[in-house]
Order: sequence, then structure tokens, then C-alpha cells
Amino acid sequence: MEEKKKRWSMQARKEVVLRILSGESIEDISRELEVEVFRLEEWRDSAVSAMDDGLKGKGRGKENKELDEARKTIGRLTMELELFRGKAKRRIR
Repeated sequence: MEEKKKRWSMQARKEVVLRILSGESIEDISRELEVEVFRLEEWRDSAVSAMDDGLKGKGRGKENKELDEARKTIGRLTMELELFRGKAKRRIR
């Protein structure tokens, strides 16, 4: 008889990984959930790796660069606007 593999949502995997990181035995979780230890270790390792990247600021590479550029542009335009406002006030006087 063929076993049907259960698909695990990201939220469910996250909850399992948090249990592992909090110190629960990976073997106990494996038996409880009927998930192989190696798979749980993969989930844990992937989560820790993603956490490392996030803490290093590498989590959203392209988006971070685009956001930084947008912030620079906003800063530059804000400065220009302030300069123009200052010139306009001087002309009105």
C-alpha cells in the first residue's frame, strides 16, 4: 500500500522549527509528527540560514537596493524642494 506524503505549509514548518529551536527533542517531534529526522533537520537548517541572511541584511537583496535608491532620491528631492521654497520666500519679500 502506497503512503501519501503530507504537504507541510510554511506556517506549520515554522512552528515545528520553533519547537526544535526551543529545545524539544527532534526525535520526539519526528515520532509525534511522523516526519523523518533528516527532513526536520533540513527545515531547521534552512530557517537558521534564512535568519542569518536576514540579520546580515541580505534577506531582500534587490528590494533593499531599490529601497535605498528610492530613499536617496526622496532625500535629494526634499532638499531641492526646501531650497526652492527658501528662494520663493525671499522673492516674495
